Amino acid sequence: MAADYDTGFSEHHYRTNDGLKLYVRRYAATNGESTATPVVCLPGLTRNSRDFHQLALMLAEGRYGAARTVYAFDYRGRGRSEWASDKATYNILTEADDVVAGCAALQIDKAIFIGTSRGGLILHVLAGLRPTLIAGTILNDIGPVIEAAGLAQIRSYLTRGARPKNWKEAADILKETHGGSFTTLTDADWQDMAHAIYAPRGRKIAADYDPAIARQLMEINFDQPLPALWPQFEGLKAFPMMVIRGANSTLLSAATLEEMQTRNPKVRAITVEAQGHAPLLHLGGLPQQIAGFTGDIG
Repeated sequence: MAADYDTGFSEHHYRTNDGLKLYVRRYAATNGESTATPVVCLPGLTRNSRDFHQLALMLAEGRYGAARTVYAFDYRGRGRSEWASDKATYNILTEADDVVAGCAALQIDKAIFIGTSRGGLILHVLAGLRPTLIAGTILNDIGPVIEAAGLAQIRSYLTRGARPKNWKEAADILKETHGGSFTTLTDADWQDMAHAIYAPRGRKIAADYDPAIARQLMEINFDQPLPALWPQFEGLKAFPMMVIRGANSTLLSAATLEEMQTRNPKVRAITVEAQGHAPLLHLGGLPQQIAGFTGDIG
């Protein structure tokens, strides 16, 4: 049975600078007005706030440390946020600006940010755009260098257009696509992933994002090296940092993680065995390690 993704939080909306109505989940700390630094969760390219549901509940409940409020964002065009009429606004700079607007609307003055994939790239921008918002960062399977082979793999399965007829078929598609990288997931884990990625569309289910986002990947020329973000990474060095890498990841290489540690010896690095891009943060010992990292910040 899939996780219940519809309880344990309150729903909030805010307007972006160009007028879109975007969605945020707020998981309140169970001990009332917690003094612990809140956590803001930023999902991957086509993913949404549901990716963080189980982890957010653990952190809000204080299962492995201080209870703290958690916010999980849906970017424009994803999840329960409005789709953009101007598809060119599906870019990291605009989405970083949207996060700043969301934090202002929700009165988040400072937070520990968890960025999965695209979310981690947004954090690289946020460090320059609004550094006062950041108390610490957790980069989930992302760094300043994106491996072209991994991004090409993402483009391949996003543009494949598989349309499941039911939830079981959705889980089966995900297992067929990602099972080689996530070798220890159970059937229940694949069902959870399906309910996080897909959403009902009338009598059918579909991936929960504007297809224009995936189509942007078709414009990338993989014959040219992808730009690195080492200058932006320098900005992130001012804050406590944890980096989580899937041992089977094709997007964040072991060499890049090693270089991140060389440039910032204070990085707390974790490699997750039997997982690829991007590790599921509610499984294994990751919740305890994330809670320990956030606890050290306060």
